[in-house]
Amino acid sequence: MAVVKELLRTEQDGTLSFGNYQLDAKAKVENYEHDGDLYKVKTYRELTKLEKNGMFAYESQPGTSVTGFQETEDGVAFQVEAAEDAQITVGLEEDTEYSVSVDGGDVGTMKTNLSGKLSLSVELEGAGEVAVRIRKNG
Repeated sequence: MAVVKELLRTEQDGTLSFGNYQLDAKAKVENYEHDGDLYKVKTYRELTKLEKNGMFAYESQPGTSVTGFQETEDGVAFQVEAAEDAQITVGLEEDTEYSVSVDGGDVGTMKTNLSGKLSLSVELEGAGEVAVRIRKNG
């Protein structure tokens, strides 16, 4: 996988790709329309952040490149790449339990906080592309 040179794009399968962890300076794209929603991305080496309709959707420290980002009623799935390990936070339903898998391995069950955020660490250094799937329990 390569970084997302356009910073934010829609793939042929209808998913989103965003982020460029190779940038030294902050870059952003605003008011990007996708499936009737407006997205905004800010990205560079230290941070990648995605907002949907002005609300938090994704953030990583340091910056990452994300492909195949897809939100459903049951959760979110995407592939992520970065030069080093990253702390990733996604926006989901508040106070809800989710099953988390990273690179095909079961990480376990995690619960979102009252603002609906779920945070996880992903080992990315030298790993290439890593698949993350977060699915609502029940």
